[in-house]
Amino acid sequence: MMLSAVARTVVAARPYPHGAATTLGVLRTLSSSSSNKPGITVVKAGEQVPMTAPPTRAISAEEAPSIPPARESTKVTMMPWRGWFQRWLKQQIGDERFRQFRQAFFFWPDDPYDLFGPTSASTGIPISKDDPTLTRTYRTPSPGSEGPVKLPEFDDGEDPYDSGYFKRDTARRDEYSEIGNPHIERLKLALLERQYPDDPTIQAEIAKFEAGPESSPGNGGVFATGKTTTLDPLRATMSVNWKDLTKSLDDNMPDHIPRPIWMGKEDELDQHYLDRGMPAPFGAYYEPLKVPTWRRVATW
Repeated sequence: MMLSAVARTVVAARPYPHGAATTLGVLRTLSSSSSNKPGITVVKAGEQVPMTAPPTRAISAEEAPSIPPARESTKVTMMPWRGWFQRWLKQQIGDERFRQFRQAFFFWPDDPYDLFGPTSASTGIPISKDDPTLTRTYRTPSPGSEGPVKLPEFDDGEDPYDSGYFKRDTARRDEYSEIGNPHIERLKLALLERQYPDDPTIQAEIAKFEAGPESSPGNGGVFATGKTTTLDPLRATMSVNWKDLTKSLDDNMPDHIPRPIWMGKEDELDQHYLDRGMPAPFGAYYEPLKVPTWRRVATW
């Protein structure tokens, strides 16, 4: 991506007191040659920069793709009124008496999650049995700031975690389609069109059949994170559509020719019945289903 050298100097936010200066550098946001969208950030060392935090502002839709997400959730509570009574009581009676009060009246006074299932973003979850200071807050680091997940694949590129059976369930492929079996429906419409060539109802049904099912059009690969062309349309529920499902079922249709178990032994099987003066039946009995004589004799 070509970027112009024209840049807008912005003040870097560091955890220093207001008015302090540092020589860490100037963050210079390069602008695109065709617009003012922020791009790559470059650090220029050796310059004094006042380290005052920039004011909070709303960003536009054009700026959003180039702004990296935060690596941790906010530490400022969104419900400052929560727990006001306990804070007031602790100030009135002191830490020790407040601890005794919690032990006497609270169901689980030392619960770090405050008896909530999904914890709040400001709650530090202990992750060590030995060091109580080691904690992690909710969604820290945030998933959006991490790199893409690396999923293993088979040698032929097949996803080992894809357990979807509907895309290869050829035995029930036409049971849930709103137009039924396309081969049978096409024959029905052809017979009706031949008998009633000028019937508008028949022509409307033919047009509806040629258009295909109207349900489940899929999202075309457009998700909340953007458009993707690398994901299999049948891998996600929101992108499943009839066109890709029909193609997948066609690829998984059985193409082998079944062979009966008696093929090659027709004369031998027929001779068994002819020698006994009995008519030969169709086919042959499945050998694994035969019960041997010794199994038919009672053990007592």
